[in-house]
Amino acid sequence: MTNTPPRLGNSLAPPNPGWLAKVSEPALEPELPIVDPHHHLWERGDMVYMYRDLLEDLRAGHNIVATVFIDCRSMYRKEGPTEMRPVGETEFVNGVAAMFASGAYGPSRACAGIVSYADLRLGARAREVLEAQIAAGNGRFRGIRYATGWDRHEEIRRTHTNPPEGLMADRTWREGFAQLGKLGLTFDAWLYHPQLRELAELAGAFPDVPVILDHVGGPLGYGPYASRHEEEFAAWKASMAELARRPNVAVKVGGLGMPMGWFDFYDRPSPPTSQMLADAFRPWVETCIELFGAERCMFESNFPVDKVTSSYAVLWNAFKRLAAKASAAEKTALFSGTAARVYKLALA
Repeated sequence: MTNTPPRLGNSLAPPNPGWLAKVSEPALEPELPIVDPHHHLWERGDMVYMYRDLLEDLRAGHNIVATVFIDCRSMYRKEGPTEMRPVGETEFVNGVAAMFASGAYGPSRACAGIVSYADLRLGARAREVLEAQIAAGNGRFRGIRYATGWDRHEEIRRTHTNPPEGLMADRTWREGFAQLGKLGLTFDAWLYHPQLRELAELAGAFPDVPVILDHVGGPLGYGPYASRHEEEFAAWKASMAELARRPNVAVKVGGLGMPMGWFDFYDRPSPPTSQMLADAFRPWVETCIELFGAERCMFESNFPVDKVTSSYAVLWNAFKRLAAKASAAEKTALFSGTAARVYKLALA
């Protein structure tokens, strides 16, 4: 049995449980506390990842003490003003968080932090949506993610918000962005690597807003970038160095299992081992830690999207292999400390 290869680019594909089961590993360093700062919950046709699916992964052997839910257009309200409909996602996830907080599902505090969405193109009016999100989160709402992925090549799919070129410099959008700082909220950035310098300029203009870069900056390796891997890695690294000069920026180290044209593990007869993943991901991971420091980096699962490439247990083993030579303080930052600080999570 082989896995069903997903379409390259910013697309979703259901994981193949039978294929993933071909590689099973016990958790390395099973006592090491982990905060998973990036996962989703949704039910979309055959792409289902709800609380029981998350729970199964949390019980894979690693010590996941808390997680952060990240926006994915899940359970928006059906009725009411369009701009307020994303509040339904926070209401839904807050309910899941309450279930885990009861202790009925074990010690993990899933969705202890919630990152949802508000349309910043509303300008200053986005504050009303953000305040509604704060109320719906019952103390768990931390900020928003806004996907600004755009590329000049037609072969590259735009992210789900269908952003135009240069959105992060748009005056009205920035008026909306400014509300995050006024309310003490975070901003998760999901974009493509040619846009990293735009994000650096934005972060520099709003030093009071904690900016979290998702998925090591969305490196593109398919379409017109497929034959330029060496050049594009160099361009990505140079842009990341510029971004690292903004002290309010942290990086989520992960998302490399997505079908972005760099790796094809999902298209092989058997899934990768954690050592195979560690060897493949090492240049990206080590560059992020070198430029930003462990105190501004956090490993992420990006599940269930990255589940097309590996199981939860194998992925976290890969991260642990990559951090094997880190000091105790660095390891704490990478696996839990940075995420807990940035998202203001109270860990027991």
